Amino acid sequence: MTTASTQPTRREILKWFSGIPFLPLGAMATAATLAGCNDSDDSSVVTPTPQPSKLKNAKFTTMTAPTTAADRATTLVNSKLEIEWEDSTTTPYQLAYKPFFKTGDSVPKLGGGTIIAGGYFDVNGNPIMDKSVAGKERQFFSDCPDGSSLIQLEGAKVDGVANPVFHVVQFEYNSKDQAGGDTYGQLPSPIAILTLDQDQKTGHLELKKYFNVDTAPVHGLWITCGASLSPWNTHLSSEEYEPDAFNQGIGGTDPKYLGKYFFGDETKANPYNYGHLPEVTVNLDGTGSIKKHYCLGRISHELIHVMPDNRTALMGDDYTNGGFFMFVADKEKDLSAGTLYVAKYINTLTETSTASIQWIKLGHATSKEIEDLVAGGIKSTDIMESLTTNPNDASYTEITLAKKTLWVKLKPGMEKAAAFLETHRYAALKGASMAFTKMEGTNVNIKDKVAYSALANIQDSMVVGGKGYVAEHNVGFSKKITAGGVLAHKLGNSFTDNEGSSINSEWVPLYSYMLLMGEDLATADKLGNTAHPDKIASPDNLKFSETLRTLFIGEDSGNHVNNFLWAYNVDTKELIRLLSTPAGAESTGLHAVDSINGWTYIMSNFQHPGDSSSVPEDVKALINQNYNNGYSANVGYITADPIAPSVTTK
Repeated sequence: MTTASTQPTRREILKWFSGIPFLPLGAMATAATLAGCNDSDDSSVVTPTPQPSKLKNAKFTTMTAPTTAADRATTLVNSKLEIEWEDSTTTPYQLAYKPFFKTGDSVPKLGGGTIIAGGYFDVNGNPIMDKSVAGKERQFFSDCPDGSSLIQLEGAKVDGVANPVFHVVQFEYNSKDQAGGDTYGQLPSPIAILTLDQDQKTGHLELKKYFNVDTAPVHGLWITCGASLSPWNTHLSSEEYEPDAFNQGIGGTDPKYLGKYFFGDETKANPYNYGHLPEVTVNLDGTGSIKKHYCLGRISHELIHVMPDNRTALMGDDYTNGGFFMFVADKEKDLSAGTLYVAKYINTLTETSTASIQWIKLGHATSKEIEDLVAGGIKSTDIMESLTTNPNDASYTEITLAKKTLWVKLKPGMEKAAAFLETHRYAALKGASMAFTKMEGTNVNIKDKVAYSALANIQDSMVVGGKGYVAEHNVGFSKKITAGGVLAHKLGNSFTDNEGSSINSEWVPLYSYMLLMGEDLATADKLGNTAHPDKIASPDNLKFSETLRTLFIGEDSGNHVNNFLWAYNVDTKELIRLLSTPAGAESTGLHAVDSINGWTYIMSNFQHPGDSSSVPEDVKALINQNYNNGYSANVGYITADPIAPSVTTK
């Protein structure tokens, strides 16, 4: 989501979901295996001759930004990929995009019958109906698919599916009802498990079954944004813009709407049940279940990433005056208990500087401990006092959140409750660098031990003199960069926290520095872009491919009228445009998997097509034709077809 405002507007929060089946590079196998990138059902497509050589290098060729109305009104992929083998032969591929479905489509339901893709359901599993236009009642469905995970499970067996692969897809929100009324953040976010059939000869993925995960056991879901695949093959979801339990305008929309639509009662949605980390476990038969972890902090979660140790999770915070958080689990492959930390920069982070980190320990808890506090009826005023006017009392601490000044005081003995239920206020109270504006997705480059965080904007609290800026936070950029950038973190071990205790992890961020930055334009160009079209603008989703040595970057930007998906090679420093979304849409759901049965996949979708005042009328008309008057969005993936002659010699 790319807005720095306290109450995100619908346009500012919208996202795009990505699903791309890539190449068989993960296996580093043969050219015949690589031909599996061919996603065509046309048996006449030439298949390369098998080559015993191994992969040497992979290079993308950029596409130009779309200019015609037709190209700007759809998902466009004109980029290419060239694979170089150790025997000096090359295999070129034409990339393309193929959807599994448009939201609102009727698709095959696991167990029989059909189901509406992206459809909303209440606590009892009944469809939530849009009754805003008399005589046109229909089930609400999302125009905003977001985080995704492609999962292979050994021993999977689904009736009617030869080679099942599972794709978990979450739907962040619904933009509007049929009457045009704003419904952002009002409906309980659905999560679905798609059963796909993987063609073993081509790598092609085909949707076979759709299963809607029951979210009643976790009180429904709140604005599920980015997501990641855990090292143990579960889907780590998110709940963004957590509702403010003090009702002081710090956080997301009023939970009464979720109460109304999910429970049928505006009073039943407790704000402390939202803003946590949901985890989806997929079963071998294509069903699945969900649980929430209450011990990773109640923040604006988006696309956390668990390090290779199966214990350390790095977390951005899609918020203004947000922090950089870390969680270290007690046990491997188990996020139900652990220690929560937040970063304090001990020298100033700028456009050009490197800033060292001191990790502040917020506390240790089990998920059950915190969930029991919520079930027991704990209130915000039981935990701390939070005032919007200065009490002129030295026992209160002045903090800044979402560009607002607050005065807070912790109640005796409430440290644990504050750390895990009022995480933003408590982190600020403990002296953390609560300075970031919309820190989004986080990912890791394992070989180099470098993590990456997307900064949708560099403005307000990050800029000297900006609204919400606090000098003591030690984040002070010299100017606003609305186009944002990518922040890198060097990882290491032998680290102690602010209390002098050792942090039990070898994947702790030691210092941060800027890797990439966008460039704002003084005036909009002829297409309406306010950021340089050949550079990133408001990066959101990040995924790194170890095989390709490439950081994939999806945009959520009003600065590019058509948002892009980029590939940045960390060795060559080349930034390549791979894909363009429909105008006004957001690139979401980015997920890169180096190998599933020898095939490499990059998943990618989009959200809310046409939803921008910068979209020209002729483009908007075509978008309405393509995407159900803007009520639908695609869930799909990028394909790769060999270009004849499929193997050439240098």
